[in-house]
Amino acid sequence: MFNTKLLTLVVIIVATSIGSTQVLAGKTTPQAEVVLRSKLEFVPLNPARGDAAPQAGVLWGDIRKDIPSGVLLKFAPGFSSPPHIHNITYRAVVITGALYNGDENAQKMWMGPGSYWNQPAGAPHITAASKDAGATAFLEILQGPYLVQPTKLFFDNGERPVNVEARNVVWLDASDVTWIDTGRASSAEAAAKMAFLWGRPETGEMNGTFLKLRPGFKGSIRGNGSWLRAVMIEGQTKHQFTGKPDVNNLGPGSYFGSKGAITHMISCKGDENCVIYVRTEGRYEVVPRE
Repeated sequence: MFNTKLLTLVVIIVATSIGSTQVLAGKTTPQAEVVLRSKLEFVPLNPARGDAAPQAGVLWGDIRKDIPSGVLLKFAPGFSSPPHIHNITYRAVVITGALYNGDENAQKMWMGPGSYWNQPAGAPHITAASKDAGATAFLEILQGPYLVQPTKLFFDNGERPVNVEARNVVWLDASDVTWIDTGRASSAEAAAKMAFLWGRPETGEMNGTFLKLRPGFKGSIRGNGSWLRAVMIEGQTKHQFTGKPDVNNLGPGSYFGSKGAITHMISCKGDENCVIYVRTEGRYEVVPRE
């Protein structure tokens, strides 16, 4: 039994993925999908460079098409791209290792797991991975195709790059966010925290946030009817769709998503916090279970 007054969180996500499951309900056709990190097939992001290129595993969509997409990228130790631009803006989160994304002539400021950055279309930059263990990152685009182009084609689309190292992420308790129903404040604050990354969920815009669940958290995540897409960044969770028998253990790099009236049952396993990147339009609800 869920106490809906304990906590009501909201935030954003989008798209279509490998291994998706259709769930029929009445006149509508809700969609639900889970992609396990262990099931991903990786291919070169740039086929012309083969193994020298970052390796990409699709979570949803297709970066070669004009649709929203999310991929997991693996970078070899010491990888460094030549200076380049992209035709579209992308957003990314470091999952393992350390990455640098910025000016080729600047001193490298490495971003560790849980760090976030966005790369504006048309802005010259390089991307590099640490020499020790390489890196893994989640990359998301709102529309494709995703192209790598020479810096001579640079342009200014009005956006500016953002790089937020994990230690600089600002976490808000339930009582700090006006559109979260705190109910019993002490329980709500202990259950979950949120960090806003981009967009304005309170006005119904598309947006992205981090959701942090304490070890031992048990509860539900429910979208508002639009696509809700969630990627595990840190920790281990047990995931199940309400009314469905299948239970999945999701580690960093795994993904779950839904569209329509679908509820995700979530528990945070082990002794570590669970950090989830969430993207949707407007708000979503997070309700702890007593």
